[in-house]
Amino acid sequence: MKFLIDFFPIILFFIAYKTYDIYVATVVAIVASLLQVAYSWFKYKHVDKMTWITLGLLVFFGGLTLIFQDETFIKWKPTVLNGLFAIAFLGSQFIGEKSIIERMLGSSITLPKVIWGRLNLSWVAFFVVSGILNLYVVYNFSTDTWVNFKLFGMMGLTLIFMLAQGAYLMRHIKNNEAQSEES
Repeated sequence: MKFLIDFFPIILFFIAYKTYDIYVATVVAIVASLLQVAYSWFKYKHVDKMTWITLGLLVFFGGLTLIFQDETFIKWKPTVLNGLFAIAFLGSQFIGEKSIIERMLGSSITLPKVIWGRLNLSWVAFFVVSGILNLYVVYNFSTDTWVNFKLFGMMGLTLIFMLAQGAYLMRHIKNNEAQSEES
């Protein structure tokens, strides 16, 4: 259910774009994101930082898109969001005792510090590559292609990356289990 709630604005953006245009889709995405935040607040009395950041960027870039009637602004939002995530993950590598990825997954799995570092840096690289890919599509393809890439391409790349992370983690989890059994 949370998965559907998280992708609710993107899916509605896609449908509105295919039915109307980029400007209607932008309004729909902003309204859907506001509803997403309201739902989270009323259901859980909490809204994730990522959801707030995404909403803020969407309102800012979506607002600029609507005010100036220039779709370039909304197309830049994924790159800026990925850039902010890359900076946050990279910063967590050096600030604090645990990286963001270790804080997210550390209660579920135990890994050596060096593996947490590699995992965190791989997310930094993923966010940078995703941001660059978004800009490549923005400036080299039509808006229609960008909308398809935003929904299907980015989601597919994220899924593939997460599966690769899972395979990487499984290798190290097995090594940790073997070492624990030897002790």
